[in-house]
Amino acid sequence: METLNLIAFASDRYAESGMKKTHEEFLSAIEASGMAVRFISPDDYVKKYTGEFCLVFISSGGCESKFAASYDKLPKPTVLLTDGLQNSFAASLEICSWVRQKGAECRIIHETGDQLVNTIWNMKRASDAKNALKGCKIGVIGEPSSWLIASGVDVNMAKKKWGVEYVNIPLSVIENGFECYTEDDTIDIAKRVLNGAKSIREPKKEDLYTAARLYKALKATIDRYELSAITLQCFSLIESCGTTGCLALSLLNDEGIVAGCEGDEQTVFTMLALQKLTGVSGFMCNPSSINKKENTVQVAHCTIGMKQVKSYEIRSHFESGKGVAIQGEMEKGVCTVAKIGGKGLNEIFVSRADMVENTKDEKVCRTQLLLKLEESVGYFLEKPIGNHHVVVKGDYVEALKEMM
Repeated sequence: METLNLIAFASDRYAESGMKKTHEEFLSAIEASGMAVRFISPDDYVKKYTGEFCLVFISSGGCESKFAASYDKLPKPTVLLTDGLQNSFAASLEICSWVRQKGAECRIIHETGDQLVNTIWNMKRASDAKNALKGCKIGVIGEPSSWLIASGVDVNMAKKKWGVEYVNIPLSVIENGFECYTEDDTIDIAKRVLNGAKSIREPKKEDLYTAARLYKALKATIDRYELSAITLQCFSLIESCGTTGCLALSLLNDEGIVAGCEGDEQTVFTMLALQKLTGVSGFMCNPSSINKKENTVQVAHCTIGMKQVKSYEIRSHFESGKGVAIQGEMEKGVCTVAKIGGKGLNEIFVSRADMVENTKDEKVCRTQLLLKLEESVGYFLEKPIGNHHVVVKGDYVEALKEMM
């Protein structure tokens, strides 16, 4: 069971036993959701729980001065939880105003029932995900593709905001590693991919062996540099290695190693953030077309984790006609479309969507989804955050907003 740490403030007239009894319904709703409530003091937070998810529980009026006296020991930014009983909402307003007068951030959570539970869970998921990102290394293998003129990252800003480190790795490391593996090293991988496929179209079995050699080289590099994620200058490998990165990236994402295409530094971070938030891999894709009347967008790419789809075919890479790509069919249902971008990774687009169809247009990349968005598709015309976006199954919109 997860634990919610609460630093409770109450007036001197209000004993802890009376506080728990008065707020029993409120606290029981939280615990019924699978989250145990643990009351801690400001000193406890400083000594034992710094960095853990923690809310300040304003349980009565008359506690404003106590809060002010303990403010320096409390988690920042300040989040006040109140159910309104015993004049606690009024006290929360005074406290929130005091914090903001100091030039600091403060917000109040004042909800009930399922809405309260969802808000707290989303906040905890976001807090846990942000902590999990700290110290992660993202490998940029090769150079970002020349056409990604708006997808770079200021690595110093990224490290300051999120705690992630970008590591530049020459493409030659992969090319040299690729030469170390033979067909014999990859037969089992190729068989597994082939046995799981609905069909194989353009590629030959030998193409699977070659693509799997690239996977082995990438995996060894990830282990060597202790990487949590990579983005690969994949198009350059078509000439030097005679294959594409599509299959290798698919296999890595299935293993929980975030792997993106084209050296896109912003999108690989989006994929990593979503993985830390949801526990699953996302689909990095190009928006191919939109329909303003239907508020739909078609997205596509030549690689997707094979565990993300209900079935897949083995295809060639769309642009080059070479290598091994994955044409997957995803289950219909609710998903989240997102992009975290900007030089400092401080911009976001996120929308709920229904995955309504796996399209099969031979004029765009292999795996194709038609998504009906909740947010306006006008975003793509008016203020897009670069080209690539990420799709993940499930509704994580509010939790992702909390992360930002």
